[in-house]
Parts: sequence; C-alpha cells; structure tokens
Amino acid sequence: MSGVEQNVTDPYLWLEDVTGEQALDWARARNDVVAARFAATDRFAEMEQRILAMLDDDTKIAYPGRRGQWLYNFWRDAEHPRGLWRRTTFESYATDEPEWDVLIDVDALAEADGENWVWAGAAVLRPSQERAIIHLSRGGADASVEREFDLTTRQFIAPEDGGFAVAEAKTRIGWIDADTVYIGTDFGPGSLTDSGYPRISKRWRRGTELSAAETVFEGKPGDVSIGAGYDRHPGFERHYLHRSTDFFNSEVSLLQDGEWRLIETPTDADVDWYRDWLLVRLKTEWSPAETTYAPGTLLVTNLNEFLDGTRDFEVLFTPDAHTSLEGWGWTENHLILTTLQDVQTGFRVLTPGPDGWAVSELTDSPAMSSTSVANLDPLEGGDEFMLTTTGFTTPTTLLRSAIGEQAEILKQAPGYFDPTGIETEQFFATSDDGTSVPYFVIRHRDRRGTPGPTIMNGYGGFEISKTPAYLGSAGMNWLERGGTYVVTNIRGGGEYGPEWHTAALKEHRHRAFEDFAAIARDLVTRGITTPDRLGAIGGSNGGLLMGVMLTRYPELFGAIVCQVPLLDMRRYHLLLAGASWMAEYGDPDKPAEWAFLSEYSPYQNTDTGKQYPPILLATSTRDDRVHPGHARKMAALLESQDRTVWYYENIEGGHGGAADNKQSAYLSALVYEFFIQTLIEGRGR
Repeated sequence: MSGVEQNVTDPYLWLEDVTGEQALDWARARNDVVAARFAATDRFAEMEQRILAMLDDDTKIAYPGRRGQWLYNFWRDAEHPRGLWRRTTFESYATDEPEWDVLIDVDALAEADGENWVWAGAAVLRPSQERAIIHLSRGGADASVEREFDLTTRQFIAPEDGGFAVAEAKTRIGWIDADTVYIGTDFGPGSLTDSGYPRISKRWRRGTELSAAETVFEGKPGDVSIGAGYDRHPGFERHYLHRSTDFFNSEVSLLQDGEWRLIETPTDADVDWYRDWLLVRLKTEWSPAETTYAPGTLLVTNLNEFLDGTRDFEVLFTPDAHTSLEGWGWTENHLILTTLQDVQTGFRVLTPGPDGWAVSELTDSPAMSSTSVANLDPLEGGDEFMLTTTGFTTPTTLLRSAIGEQAEILKQAPGYFDPTGIETEQFFATSDDGTSVPYFVIRHRDRRGTPGPTIMNGYGGFEISKTPAYLGSAGMNWLERGGTYVVTNIRGGGEYGPEWHTAALKEHRHRAFEDFAAIARDLVTRGITTPDRLGAIGGSNGGLLMGVMLTRYPELFGAIVCQVPLLDMRRYHLLLAGASWMAEYGDPDKPAEWAFLSEYSPYQNTDTGKQYPPILLATSTRDDRVHPGHARKMAALLESQDRTVWYYENIEGGHGGAADNKQSAYLSALVYEFFIQTLIEGRGR
C-alpha cells in the first residue's frame, strides 16, 4: 500500500499518544517481559553494578568548563545521582583534591520541589559571575524550566523579587547585561516554529512581565528556530541574530544603528567572528568575487570591511581527499584548527600578523586516538587552553597547555577494563559505488584469524564524526569476554568534511546504508566475524540506520539494537522536533521526496517473506526530540508478524535514554546481555 494509505490506516497510531495510559500500559507490559528475559540473570546484575560503579566513580575526571577565573563542573556519583553543580579555581583544580564550592545540589532541589529535575545547564552572567540562569528539565526532556540563581547567596530569585523565570518550554535565553536578557520561548499560540522551537526573539528587562518583553525579530513558521545573543568582548561588543531556515541553512545578522544587518555569506556556511576577524567555513562551492572556493575551505577576512562590501579573503585551510577541518577555536592571540586525516586528529596554530597568518604545529594526537581542544577563553584566559585525548582502550587524559608551551597532564581518568592484548586497527571497505569507507576494529590480538562475536556501531548523519573514544562499558562487558567492537565512519557523518555529509543527504541517503552494509560484508570477508555472530547498534539517526539494516539487509546480522530511533519516515516530520530534520531526510508531503523516503522507511518496508534477526528496540517516554511512537509502532508491527522483537521504554530519560547514572547502567547492561545471549550463546533467534 502507498505511504498515504499506510498513514490513514495505521493500526498503531494510538501508540503515538506519548503519555496516554493505554500506550504506557502497553510499554510497561513489554518492559516486564524484557526484564524477565535479560535483567534477571546474575550476569546482568554484575554488569549493571560494574557499569554503575564506573559512572559513579569518585576518581573519574571532573571535566571543567572555564569561565574566567572559575572552573565549573557538573558532577554525579552514588551519593548525588541527580548531581551537583559546583566550581573551583584553576589553582585548586590542578591539585589532587580540589576544593569544590557546591552551588546547587540537584537531588536536594528535586526533593524540595517535588520534581523529577534533571540538570540541563546554566548560563552564567559574565564578567561578574554573580548570577546565572539555570536550566532544569523534567525527566530529561529537551524542554526546560528557567530560573535565575544568585551565586553569592546560593538562592533562586523569585519572580516577585525581580528574578527571571520561565515555565517549561524549549526556551533559548541569554544575558545581555545584569538586568536584560534575550529570550525565545513559547509566548503563546503562533510563537513557535513548525519544529517546536522559538519563532520570536525578544528583549526582556528585569522587573517587567514576560508578556511585556520587546520583540526584536520574528521568523516564519517554517523556520527551524530563531535566537539572539550578545558578544561581550570588550571593545568589540555586538548583538547578533541567528535565523535557522532549516537544519543546515541559517542567516546571521548583526545589530547596527538599530537595524539587523545580514552577513551575506552562503546560508549553509559556518560563520564565526572574533574581534574584527570574520571566519567562513564553506559547505558548498562559493565564488564571492573572481575566485571560487571549494567545500570544506576555511576563509578569513575583516568583518567590518566585509559588511562594507569588500570580498577579499585569505584561505586558512584547504581540504584534500584525506584531510578535513573538524573545528577551530580562539585563544586571545591565536586560532587553533583541529583537523582529521583519515579520522586521525591533527592541529594547526594560526597567528595573525602584519604579513598574513603564520602557521605552526601543535602536538598531534597519538595514533588510533582523538584529541580535542577545550576551555578556550579568549576574553579572560589569554593563550591557555586544555587538551583531552582518548583512545578506544586508553582512558582520557586532560592536559593543560598554552601556545608555545609543552602540554602538562592535569588529570588522568582511571581504566575500567583490562586493555592487555586489545588492539585497534583501521580498515577500509568498498561501498556499492566504489567509495572507500573507513572503520575501526577493536579486539584482542588472539582473535586475529578467528571469526568471533562482533558488534558494529554506526550513525552516519548530520555531519557528526565518529572519532575514537574510550569504550568503558563495551570494554568491561564485551571486549573482556572476547568480543570484537567496530566503529564505522560511513557517509552522512563529517569525517571527511561537508561533502562526506552531503553525499548521503535526502535522495542519496541510501549511500549511508550501503556503506554500513559494505563494512558488515568486509568484516566477514576479512574473517573477523560471521553474519550470525555480527550485531549492530545505533541510536537516533543511527536508530534509523538500524531499522534499515533490519528490513533491507537482515541476512548480514545476527542481532540488532535500535535506540531512540526514527522509523516511520512517513510521519516523522509531524512528530515533535521532526520537522527540523527535513533538510537532512526530505519532506514526506512532497511526492518526489516521499518517493525516495518510501524506498527505505523501515515502518513501511517490513517484508514477511524475509527472516529477520532478533531486535531490541529501546526508547524513552520523555524523549521530546525523537518521538517514542517510532519505536513503539515498529515493535507492535514486528510483533504482529511474529518476529523476535524485544521492547524497552524508559518512562523518563529524554533523548539520551536515561535521566541518571542508575538508568544509564541498567540500559547499558540490558544491551550487552542481549548481545551476549544472541551472538555468543546463540539464544533468542
């Protein structure tokens, strides 16, 4: 039947009622079945406890966020499952036992308020750092409650005392000065975009009602979101506005003489500025004057001269077939570029001067690992910064450095599994169209030459790169048991720059699926595994990938875990934030675009003539980004076809699937128990 007919006659549409009692009873009944099968074993209890001990470990790195003289940290452990928001000085942090000043105890706050608060972040007023806007989520949802907090008295400021407070919504709020904020929120009917994000940005002054806030810009209902902000760099203060017309295109404007003035760069480019420098990272080819620049190129020019019409650029980075620009950041006097060369991290330091930009090198990341630059603070931090480096079997190291200085280790994360003999290798598979696609294989050296149980992880969307990161849970629950773990770098991601992403957009989405399937076949060809012992896991967009693997390539896999997924591509744009992703996937209401979406949408493409591997579908009731109805309806459909399908729904959790460490440990242990039973013990097929 056609997609439209399926939409009308969908017998499981009632499962889209997120908090409906009938739908929740349905979910709870399946949770009980999953718990009885996978959570009742001694092995599960051991794995869950071990993962929880890792998450609650007091010796893990307390990753800081630098704001001037303070290092802020959000910390969870066994005594504080909801967490502590705290801060310390750099000098204290560098010691073995920093003296943390606890600002907010979220557990105590949740108990006092009678709310299921989950920490969602804070916006601290600079430079004084005496006030903050605290973001609190109920159960881990994207929507949050906003409350102003006095960092001196450690008290929330009530609205009747002039405090800023906003009811639950997908709010964007930021400081202009101590008495004024920019805010976008749910102001009432018509104030949100079709994607559910703010359509209107206002300037709100202390002591006035939110309804009296001054509108500074209104977007269109079809936009994704609108947001205004304030750059407080001394001597270069600027009000700015972002209007996201879709997920990958936006207009950036600066406020000049009371009017918003558009920065006339390509709408799909990444635009950044520092002092009077304007940076433009291209995602498509651009010819601003007589010169044509390739996608992935980073350009720089004088911001004021550009606004006046000059189009003279200097090239700071040019990509090649193996190397892309992963990101950048400013110190007070330098620009640091992070690159990826075949998914291996590199750095370049660029320094502006009267004769152009001087280039020097920063220490590269060790092989088969990744390194990122953190805690750049050009306003108050000078040329200091931090580096975090990690590998699949190497716990994270946090280093302190500065331009021209040798990096020094600040903190070293503990290891949670025995890495002895476990190696990381990089291979390349050839996809259907001849494209070479990289992937990492992590296994014990004794597994070489012997096919064994293997889990491959994939995402492939939104220009997100899958770089090496410590495999804590996988290491203790899979690698130590002799399993092999695979991380894929399929198209749709950002491993080779914007063209690696755009190669799998919309009608080209099939390339991401073909890449993943090609790696699965390559693993078998190389003797690393066999189809009946190969598992796959992915979440969100990676959950869509898993749905396609189940319905299009079932013969390649012995088990699949599909987490917080998109699966009904006929209705995804009508559910929660789905409309914001049409630039990635396409618009199902346009016949030409539904034509290619309908070819792979998992919910519309199950085939009763094919045998499917067992699948574990996991989602969260409180996920207000990807609707839980996707996983619910797919599970119900597969059940009606007598498939081996297991369904778990965390009644809290948000898009991450868990609201605290205990929930995270339970879900992680569930996943590995499922894979152990299906891929190692051969049960449940």
